[in-house]
Amino acid sequence: MSYECIDCQIENHVATVTINRPPVNALNKQVFNEINQLMDELEDCQSVKAVIITGGGKKAFVAGLDLQQVVDLDIVEMMQLSKLSGAAFSKIENLSKPVIAAINGIALGGGLELALACDLRICSEQVKFAMPEINLAIIPGGGGTQRLQKIVGQGKAKEILYFGEMFDASKALEFQLVNKVVPEEALVATAKEWAEKLANKPTVAMRMLKTAVTAGANSDLGMGLTLESACYSNTFATEDRIEGMQAFLEKRKPVYVGK
Repeated sequence: MSYECIDCQIENHVATVTINRPPVNALNKQVFNEINQLMDELEDCQSVKAVIITGGGKKAFVAGLDLQQVVDLDIVEMMQLSKLSGAAFSKIENLSKPVIAAINGIALGGGLELALACDLRICSEQVKFAMPEINLAIIPGGGGTQRLQKIVGQGKAKEILYFGEMFDASKALEFQLVNKVVPEEALVATAKEWAEKLANKPTVAMRMLKTAVTAGANSDLGMGLTLESACYSNTFATEDRIEGMQAFLEKRKPVYVGK
């Protein structure tokens, strides 16, 4: 599939995905379709072991939904678009490889929802965030009401969602919405450093770890512990598990093969 709104570059087992729809990388049906397709391709690409998602340009990571394209949609059309966006974000969340959001500019509404679907979030110091939907007489429709409260807690999520006001990078770090804040010039390098570290981890164990954490967050404790046990057991069937333990006992660096 050819992509018009996103770009993907692969280097050192890391895929860097850039949402590139000037001027502010607003989301629309085409972007969602392209994300869905690309995530399927990255899932099947064995050479890719970690993913970075960022925005083109310096102004925006993703500024949210393209309102000009949705203002006249009826309820059925909006439900279809919400389903499409939900599928795209779920594919990011459930990708078997770790995904880092490198947030380089404003992240509003659907843009923040996209970042929430990633495993880790790094932003530059000048970034602004908001879930402003309430001020448009709508609510988030791409998972924001659910993922946000799982990350920052229900009380803080309600504050962000109910007021719909902008907040800065320092507040995002305080809320634990982002993992790290860095100077603008260090964002790409930091994201790549993190992604390359993750890409060097044992592939199957990383997949099992992400499955246990992500799926477990949506389960009760008993189901989550059962899932963890199954994922834990699966890692013992791998060559990398043997190599990792032997390397530890022999006091050397392990050489993982992804099996």
